[in-house]
Amino acid sequence: MKRVLFFALLAGMQLTYAQEKHERYTQQIEGTSLTFSMEAIPGGEFQMGSASGANADEKPVHKVKIDPFWMGTYEVTWNIFEPFLYKDFEVTKSTDGKVPAEVDAVTRPTKPYLDMTFGFGKDGQPALAMTHYNAIQFCKWLYVRTGVFYRLPTEAEWEYACRAGSDKAYFFGDDAAQLGEYAVFQENADGKTAKVGTKKANPWGLYDILGNVSEWTYDQYAEDFYQQFADKVADNPVNVPTQLYPHVVRGGSFESAAIDLRSAARGASDPMWKQLDPQIPKSNWWFPEAPFVGMRLVRPVKQPSHEEIMAYYDKAPIKDF
Repeated sequence: MKRVLFFALLAGMQLTYAQEKHERYTQQIEGTSLTFSMEAIPGGEFQMGSASGANADEKPVHKVKIDPFWMGTYEVTWNIFEPFLYKDFEVTKSTDGKVPAEVDAVTRPTKPYLDMTFGFGKDGQPALAMTHYNAIQFCKWLYVRTGVFYRLPTEAEWEYACRAGSDKAYFFGDDAAQLGEYAVFQENADGKTAKVGTKKANPWGLYDILGNVSEWTYDQYAEDFYQQFADKVADNPVNVPTQLYPHVVRGGSFESAAIDLRSAARGASDPMWKQLDPQIPKSNWWFPEAPFVGMRLVRPVKQPSHEEIMAYYDKAPIKDF
């Protein structure tokens, strides 16, 4: 753990200016040649949900207050996910050809019995089909590597960042005919994902926030979750997960119709995503029937204590029979 603290200090020194100014920055994954970029998302208030013609789970529209944070410019790609997945691959990406003991101690996913790229390719492509638990363990691996607390966005953070100040159906307006400029979805995807960043970003610099792959949030999905906030201001709300299913996914994917890419549209994980898994119990790590699910990183401006961070990462997986 001394090495973790050293990385935390080093990362803090390198990113002090970005932290103080809350600006975009590039994160080096310590000990490797790998990097990824994070966009500064300002704090503020917004109207969450949708009223006109919306699904019942998007109502009521309610005011939400969000603290500032950073969010990944792009969806997590195989380029940075695969070193977590395979130790031998991580060695090839390490600058000294070694993996520190504390990094190696992070529990890695079981090797999938299927090609989890589904033939879509790896370089620059979004990582796919990881479970909610898998996504959080990847964040833990990043923390041990960098000393920086990365996590999944809350559902409220995700919608706030996606909207980027807009109250329309999409961050660019209400005209779905423009969607092809910003998203890889059912009408233009040719049945597969695209390399991240091939479409236009939203006003806050986030690429593929709509389409390509749906993105995990931290929240447990509840159809009536918004009801408690009617006529109130929700302060950084989160529905802390306590069950294996369902968890909220957002943004729609390459398989989704335009209506499911609206900023307010909510999705949820389903045990059917593991129907083909022959293992008993089923894998904690993979959804073999969900090539449409990926993830995007968030970092809060104020980093929690090490104890709070580990409590977030170290919740035991729930067995899926």
